[in-house]
Amino acid sequence: MTQTPFRSPRILRFLSAVLLAAVCFPQTKPSRSGAKQVLDAGLHSKNPDTRKQAVLAIGMFRDTASARELLLPMLKDQDTEVRIATVSSLADLHDRAAIPSLRSALDDPVPEVAFAAAKSLCNLHEPAGEEAVIAVLEGERKAGSNPIRAKFRGMARMMHTPETALMLGIRQGVGFAPVPGLGEGVGALQDLLTDKETSPQATAALLLSKDKSPAALQALKDALFSEHWPVRAAAAQAIGMSNDSKRANLLVPLLDDSNERVRFRAAGAWLRLTQFAASARSKGVQRSTRH
Repeated sequence: MTQTPFRSPRILRFLSAVLLAAVCFPQTKPSRSGAKQVLDAGLHSKNPDTRKQAVLAIGMFRDTASARELLLPMLKDQDTEVRIATVSSLADLHDRAAIPSLRSALDDPVPEVAFAAAKSLCNLHEPAGEEAVIAVLEGERKAGSNPIRAKFRGMARMMHTPETALMLGIRQGVGFAPVPGLGEGVGALQDLLTDKETSPQATAALLLSKDKSPAALQALKDALFSEHWPVRAAAAQAIGMSNDSKRANLLVPLLDDSNERVRFRAAGAWLRLTQFAASARSKGVQRSTRH
């Protein structure tokens, strides 16, 4: 008598093995609540580095409301690095509903946290952030200004952790998005930010690379003549990253700078901007010949 397939001893043994595996090793489908519980446990850890890593992970959320709910309490964390990471993750969300909380963070008693908030607001094109970043770049050489600038003017002198400036600059790309094929000088940027002599003022200059306001341009012009070479180098690179060919002539004096790193960046930025101008002229000629 021929056995049916499902009565074959081999098939029965296979099915028995599958059923046994299903019983012994049940597979559970991940849930949103389960994933949130993992992060929530991290946020409530006694280890500040664990809290920081959980905060940074939340910056990847697409559900900005859920992320905001988890992050806002962390602005009150006792650890400075955790608060800086919280500000950074709030900025990553590009959530304008977080702006009031970021404005409040401008009043954080730790300068690095306040500067992180200023940088984040600057990236969101909030005037308060732009004013604060310009004030850091200007330093104490100017007086008599609005309350935000007055508060941040001496901040560069009070910051003592260049690692913080590095995290702010590299992690969020100092407020610009590289365009494939155009080159933004990311290698030169990272080299400058990792230099031990780089100051918060130099970082502030880089943050203003895409700011088109007259105040930001004037701050960069002044920075080109700073007594500190990292500030001059950063201002030159920021002008190059602006992609505004009209600014190329501002870099000419730095081609004879006493510091080779300033000279090299000025030369690279000048060539970049003049190449933009040449490309624009070429496109204009092509359009005119078509007509």
